[in-house]
Amino acid sequence: MAHAGKGVKELFDEVINQGLCAGCGACITGCPYIVAHGGRIVVLDKCGGAEGDCYKHCPRTSFDIDGVNRAVFGTDYPEGGIGRVLDILMVRAKDPEIKKRGQDGGTVTSLLALALQEGLIEVVACTRMDEDRAPHGRLARSRRELLECAGSSYEAGFGLEAYRSLPKESTERLAIVGTGCQIEAVGKMKQCSPKNSPDPQKIEFTLGLFCGWALSPRTFHPYLKTMCELSQVCKFEIPHTPHYSFDFHLENQDIRSVSLDEIKPYINPGCHYCWDLTAEFSDISIGSAGSAFPGWNTVLVRSPKGADLIALANRKSIIEIQALPEKRIEHLKLVAIERKRAAVKKITEKTGSEKELLYLDGMSESIAHKFLVG
Repeated sequence: MAHAGKGVKELFDEVINQGLCAGCGACITGCPYIVAHGGRIVVLDKCGGAEGDCYKHCPRTSFDIDGVNRAVFGTDYPEGGIGRVLDILMVRAKDPEIKKRGQDGGTVTSLLALALQEGLIEVVACTRMDEDRAPHGRLARSRRELLECAGSSYEAGFGLEAYRSLPKESTERLAIVGTGCQIEAVGKMKQCSPKNSPDPQKIEFTLGLFCGWALSPRTFHPYLKTMCELSQVCKFEIPHTPHYSFDFHLENQDIRSVSLDEIKPYINPGCHYCWDLTAEFSDISIGSAGSAFPGWNTVLVRSPKGADLIALANRKSIIEIQALPEKRIEHLKLVAIERKRAAVKKITEKTGSEKELLYLDGMSESIAHKFLVG
């Protein structure tokens, strides 16, 4: 096995020190030696373990795409470009408070609030910004706590730390919200359960967030502090095209904008090696890419339980649903495939060989060829 006999030393040698870390937080899931601090992974003490979950569940160590897809969906990975998809929709929340607090259409918060209300889950592992607007993994057990977690900072937040905070003995049914790298880590956990965290079979829903890149907390947050008083920021936003800006919404209703060109130098280096734009191993993937309609989310329904949750929300009149125009679907697929090709290109530039694909060494030859040559 690719992970046999490997732990924190190999994690640092092969991932973190190589600039591949995605900032997902999987390596701190249930580990007493590793923590996130100041926007980076820190080892508190020498670990004597011969084999570590920190290495095993990292999405940037050897990733068996077919194996994870079987663990999540029961089938091998498809070749369509955006993973397994049962339906593609445009969705937005009806609740005015959720629409105001949420990012784009507020779909994530609406679905999770409904799942809590209906007793389908008891806790949500998600991310919340602190008073300094830095993101951290948090647990939410109520609508109020979900609303406190609504919105995005666009920074890598080590969000799976929230799953870590649950005791191994926990029997609570939970949902996990995360970007593609975080959902990939959860998929690896479903392949091989973590030693010191709750049984991943208790994860009733995974809601994946579209992600083109995340900003580095180590470099971007100091920059943010030069822009405004962060405690006065109520929302960060990257508006739909034709805008090309990163916007700060302040409590006095003022909006400050900077060009995305000014933001891009702060992208987490590991994000350049990420192949998954649409969180392909989640039950439902949600984002704004592809919709081109402000206030709406693009939603990819991937599993039967995800379809059931969407249907329940529709019956309860929690959300509005429209069909996503075919040309937007094709655009989304194109962008997702281009993301894969860009990641593979970056990987081969790093390794110097098209046969050395780092964590994507588990990709089938046919899929790898498609992403290498188009």
